Amino acid sequence: MTHARAPKIAFIGFGEAAEAFAKGWGQDIAGGQLAWDAKCSDPEARHLPQRRADATGIVLAGDRAAALEGAAAVFCLVTADRAVEAAEQAAAHLTPGTLWLDGNSCSPGAKRRSAQIIEAAGGRYVDVAIMAPVYPKMHRTPLLIAGPHVGAALEVLEALGMEAQISGDSVGEASAIKMIRSVMIKGMEALMAECLLAARRAGIEGRVLASLQASNPNIDWPSQAAYNLERMMMHGRRRAAEMREVAATLAELGLPNALASATADWQQRIGNLELPAGDDDYPGRADAILRTLPAQR
Repeated sequence: MTHARAPKIAFIGFGEAAEAFAKGWGQDIAGGQLAWDAKCSDPEARHLPQRRADATGIVLAGDRAAALEGAAAVFCLVTADRAVEAAEQAAAHLTPGTLWLDGNSCSPGAKRRSAQIIEAAGGRYVDVAIMAPVYPKMHRTPLLIAGPHVGAALEVLEALGMEAQISGDSVGEASAIKMIRSVMIKGMEALMAECLLAARRAGIEGRVLASLQASNPNIDWPSQAAYNLERMMMHGRRRAAEMREVAATLAELGLPNALASATADWQQRIGNLELPAGDDDYPGRADAILRTLPAQR
């Protein structure tokens, strides 16, 4: 399919993921498409019905109704804890048959609640899981999709040049993969932070890193630590919201979720510091965190 056949689309939530998709599409697809985001509620947006986000060609609409009017497909990309609320607020403004592409990192149960809201309003809900960081691949970032409308969704996503695979015909199948995978991916981030921040404060990180390297020589531990700390510093609060959904997923499965909950706590603590990532090195990032992190009693 060609870019000329891309449908009219809209975004609810225009953060990192939405911006990356739009940049990847380029002006030939993105130009003139609409988005509504919480930042559209600032005083400037209230006085201007629409304003363009110049880096992407997307127009930020002053209200949800304007963004959603006539859209064939809507990408919902808010924070995990606001996904169901976003569906509730947008449902009344959907054109019948609109595809609601829910790319939020939510538990299968939350996805099913959103699906009920969207379907009751005449929309077509699709469970979308974004399976990698959106940079550098942008709109080519791998997606999993699930639900009864995956055929129609795949056609739209392919028209937009996106990389999607069908994971099942039931809402929650895609999100379950994303959530359960995050136990490992974001849990390792939190484990590394707890281990190496403690080692740095104790003044023994060289010996700890040497021991880790000897046990797992295929990992560049200082480089991995720098990367993991950067992700937590820049995106910790969003990742904490996702990990709370991971904890909910485990509870839905009847399993303990203490590790996922502890991971959410570490992500939130570091994200709340609002520190710049700085240079790409573990010691500098660790020192910045340790200088700012409140002491525990």
